[in-house]
Parts: sequence; C-alpha cells; structure tokens
Amino acid sequence: MKVLPAHEYLNQHSIPYEIKTFSSETEKGAANVAAALGFRERQMIKTLIFETGEGEQLLVMVGADQHIKSGKLKKAAGSRNIKMASPEKVLEVTGYRIGSIPPFCWQPEGFRTIIEASLLDEDILGVGAGEWGNEILITPEQLVKASKAVPYDIVQPAE
Repeated sequence: MKVLPAHEYLNQHSIPYEIKTFSSETEKGAANVAAALGFRERQMIKTLIFETGEGEQLLVMVGADQHIKSGKLKKAAGSRNIKMASPEKVLEVTGYRIGSIPPFCWQPEGFRTIIEASLLDEDILGVGAGEWGNEILITPEQLVKASKAVPYDIVQPAE
C-alpha cells in the first residue's frame, strides 16, 4: 500500500485512521466516492478552499450532500467578502489539485480550517488522501484534531 504524506502526518501524530481505495476511473466528486465505497454522501467530505477579501485562504469541510450558506460562511470566516479559490490558487496554496485535497499535512502554522458542525454527529468520515482513488476514513473527533478545524454551522438547512 502506497504511503502518502497525509498518512505519514496521521502516523506521526498517532491519529487512528483507515485507508480505503476506489477505482481512479471513478468520476470526480465526494458523492461519487461515497457511492464507490458504500457510504452515505454526508460522510464523504468536500475539502474546499476559499479566499477572503483580506487575502486569507481558508479550508472548509462539508459533506458531499451539503451546500454552504454564504452568509453563515462569511460570519464564520469573519469576512464580508469570500469566494472559492481558483484551481490554480488551490494548487499553489495546498500543493494538491482539486479532487483529493487532504484536510491536514500541508497547512502552514495559523492556517484556518472550518468544519460543518453537523458532521461531528457522524460515526465515520472520509477525506481525500491527496491522490484520487485513495480515501482516509477517520472519526470526526480525530479529523478535528488532525486538521485543527473549528466547527461552525455553515450549511443551508436540509429541506
């Protein structure tokens, strides 16, 4: 089994996790990963990079079936002006291409990470390992610890 930087990071910090793999032919998207691995969409995490008007980048984690509510994210970020980072900016900031960005192992000190608070109610979550076809299964508590994420209510209410 290939050991990726995200695995090394978790091993170094004694954070328990499980490795799952799926076909690299799987169409991109957390919902497709959930289907490939037999999980609910909510359990597979979208790792998104946003930029504030002040020039700060943020990592934001939500379930594959969740949609961020702009006003809630602005409040959580403390910025009135926030937008998704371009694919080029994401690669520059994280070192990873959109599609399998691990939510830990690459952030400089002080980099802010936000996780949708309702995800803490799940038994297990899946996050990208940095290479398409590789997923890390981890408990919400361990994900918060690994990513130094702060929980906020940032999604639109379920219909």
